[in-house]
Amino acid sequence: MSESSESTNQLLKDKYNLHNSPEVNAAATRTRLRTGERVPQYPLIRIQNYLDRLNNIINPPQLERHPGFDRKKRNLEMLKRNLYDRYVVKPDEIPESYWENQRRIARERGQAEDLKQEDWEELKRQNSEAIISDQESSLNKWIDYFASPDSSWIPDSLKYYAFRSLLNMGEYDKEKKIYPQRSKGTTKPFPDLNREALAYVLDALSKKYKGQQVDLSSFTAEDREKFEKHLQGENFAKLYAWAIEKVTPASPEQLTASLGKWVKYNQGSDHMPLVQSLQGHGTGWCTAGESTAQTQLKNGDFYVYYSLDSNGNPTFPRAAIRMEDQMIGEVRGIASEQNLDARIVPVVEKKLEEFPDGQLYKKRVHDMEFLTSIKHKLQSGQKLDREELVFLYEINFPIEGFGCSKDPRIAELRSQRTPEEDMPIGFDCEKNQIARNPREINDRTKAYVGPLKPGIFDLISRYNIEYVYTSFPEGKICRGSVKIGGKTARQLEDELRETGVNISSYAQSMLHNSDFTTLLNPEILKTVKLRVKDLGFKDRYPTTDQIYRRAQELGLELCPAETAIHLRLKDINQSKGEWYYIGMKQITASGGPPRVFLLGRDGSGLWLAAGAVPDREWRPGSGFVFRLRKQT
Repeated sequence: MSESSESTNQLLKDKYNLHNSPEVNAAATRTRLRTGERVPQYPLIRIQNYLDRLNNIINPPQLERHPGFDRKKRNLEMLKRNLYDRYVVKPDEIPESYWENQRRIARERGQAEDLKQEDWEELKRQNSEAIISDQESSLNKWIDYFASPDSSWIPDSLKYYAFRSLLNMGEYDKEKKIYPQRSKGTTKPFPDLNREALAYVLDALSKKYKGQQVDLSSFTAEDREKFEKHLQGENFAKLYAWAIEKVTPASPEQLTASLGKWVKYNQGSDHMPLVQSLQGHGTGWCTAGESTAQTQLKNGDFYVYYSLDSNGNPTFPRAAIRMEDQMIGEVRGIASEQNLDARIVPVVEKKLEEFPDGQLYKKRVHDMEFLTSIKHKLQSGQKLDREELVFLYEINFPIEGFGCSKDPRIAELRSQRTPEEDMPIGFDCEKNQIARNPREINDRTKAYVGPLKPGIFDLISRYNIEYVYTSFPEGKICRGSVKIGGKTARQLEDELRETGVNISSYAQSMLHNSDFTTLLNPEILKTVKLRVKDLGFKDRYPTTDQIYRRAQELGLELCPAETAIHLRLKDINQSKGEWYYIGMKQITASGGPPRVFLLGRDGSGLWLAAGAVPDREWRPGSGFVFRLRKQT
């Protein structure tokens, strides 16, 4: 156990008496059964054994006999599901006071009188789903971050401390500047993840337990006194709230300027100049924490663009490009969710031309500039044309940005619109050409926005309906086509490698299996990409076999296995972080369970992987691709 781990393990002993907890005792028993050796009774060693157990769940070693099986992804999904069950509000736990408030809002809008009981129950169901989805999504940000290499600088003990704390924290109260206590019926999401504020807090706690001084010289005497008091009490909610307030965003005056200078911090160099240049400027970047900056500079160069101060010195950080060896690891700005602010997009666009993979970011630059122009147009009271509406509602392509998640301006601008009025413009049709249920579909129908009922895709194909949604704009059903056949498995594998696609060992083994066959003659396959929740399951976690049966009821069929390879070669501009499975007959390989192909893209590039065992249960947001049933 390292000195750093031992010092912060003391925090968990003092604060939670963790060494005597049932989960720590259970971990010690598991270690004894696995190794035959008893874990010493020394509290800090017992705590570390428990933390090692948690880390082994989140970052498990690869199975030698099943190298293509993604244990980490499986374990994280199981962990999330367990946390959802324990901490995410259930529909029957939502307090009546919340629904009374919803009724009051409906009355104020003049809607309450028109609502029948079944409509009200449907509204409650939709609101419940939205509340649960928001809570799960906000919790996912913390889980995914703590499980990612970006958080490797944080000792496991401090991850445990922060995560255990946030499970009891409500949404930030900006007026009182506090995080209220979370209750069983809380309808608000979990706290936002601010990497810079988190870095401030955990760096300070780490230094405290190492006996080091926390540098607060840049703050007022009152702020220093308040922070030191919170640090003494080790209350994460109060420390995090303090950091949220002090890690203030750049002023509007600073954001209007674009004149500045790029500064390069070389790989392996001293991290403190980078840290000191960022702290106190509200970037939201975790690089403002000393440990994070040190780790990131070990992995590659770091570029920061600074706006100039009144003396002409590069002072105010506006954008960052973090390298992983010779490739771009990420691009970040200081707008919401670490997106680039409008003024700095052209500066970053020009800088990206210097890097070999800079062209991959070109669409993001275009999307951010177009989004900015739409915002300015709406602010000046102008009407949006069809091209702008098609872009804003992502009817043809997703909007890509530089932040950790979707640019919040998308939701902000959509909230100012009336989707029902925009749909006919975006779909280039009349209102009566948008069908809401299968009975309304006819030869004039151009769009379908409604539930997917049995045989719906047969109707959609027969009448050649162009746009299909379960709800607009979130429930888009993506349809396309791909040419398959005419190539051997060996030729396809060679093309994958020439294109630079990463192939998991299990997926490669599937390619070599006799069940993987290809068509002799080329054929055009019509595809449908949808999410599990689009299939209309009342149960939250259907199995793979249940999904397949429902897809067939709707008018879809399983794809030939080679579809995955042709789609992988075609979908080279897949959005980072997106993964989807191929609905196909499962193939057994490498001595493991039967699987299907999985297509995705992460920081290391495009992937052809494998997943989806028959009895697996699926989350609503999981994506699948099927083929349209051939029409007779």
